[in-house]
Amino acid sequence: MSSDKEIITELQKIRELLTPKPAPPAPPPPKGISAEFKAFLINYKVLGLAVAFILGVYLGGLVQALVSDLLLPAIGIPLSSIGNLSTLTVTFANQHFLIGGFLIAVITFIIVAFVIFLIVKIASHYKIQ
Repeated sequence: MSSDKEIITELQKIRELLTPKPAPPAPPPPKGISAEFKAFLINYKVLGLAVAFILGVYLGGLVQALVSDLLLPAIGIPLSSIGNLSTLTVTFANQHFLIGGFLIAVITFIIVAFVIFLIVKIASHYKIQ
């Protein structure tokens, strides 16, 4: 019988060890405007968002320069009869449709989307979030 009691006491010890502990209390909210602002920056990862925004702005400028200075002249070589692609117009019923700027915006969008796709693909390959 003593072995049964020992088994029961061991099982009770195991049950106590396996019983989940209560969660620790939540930390008190920060006091003061500077502490609240710091908590805001940390919780919402504002610094990372700001860095991503700034990089996005400059990446957009870089891609815009790539498109307007390198790709459009290369595209214009086989389309030499059109001339400058940015000034391309179509006339219909005495109305002039300036489609050159729109085509440049579409080409820029496609290139930016492709660059972002490549960045996300590389980041997911290296498990960067």
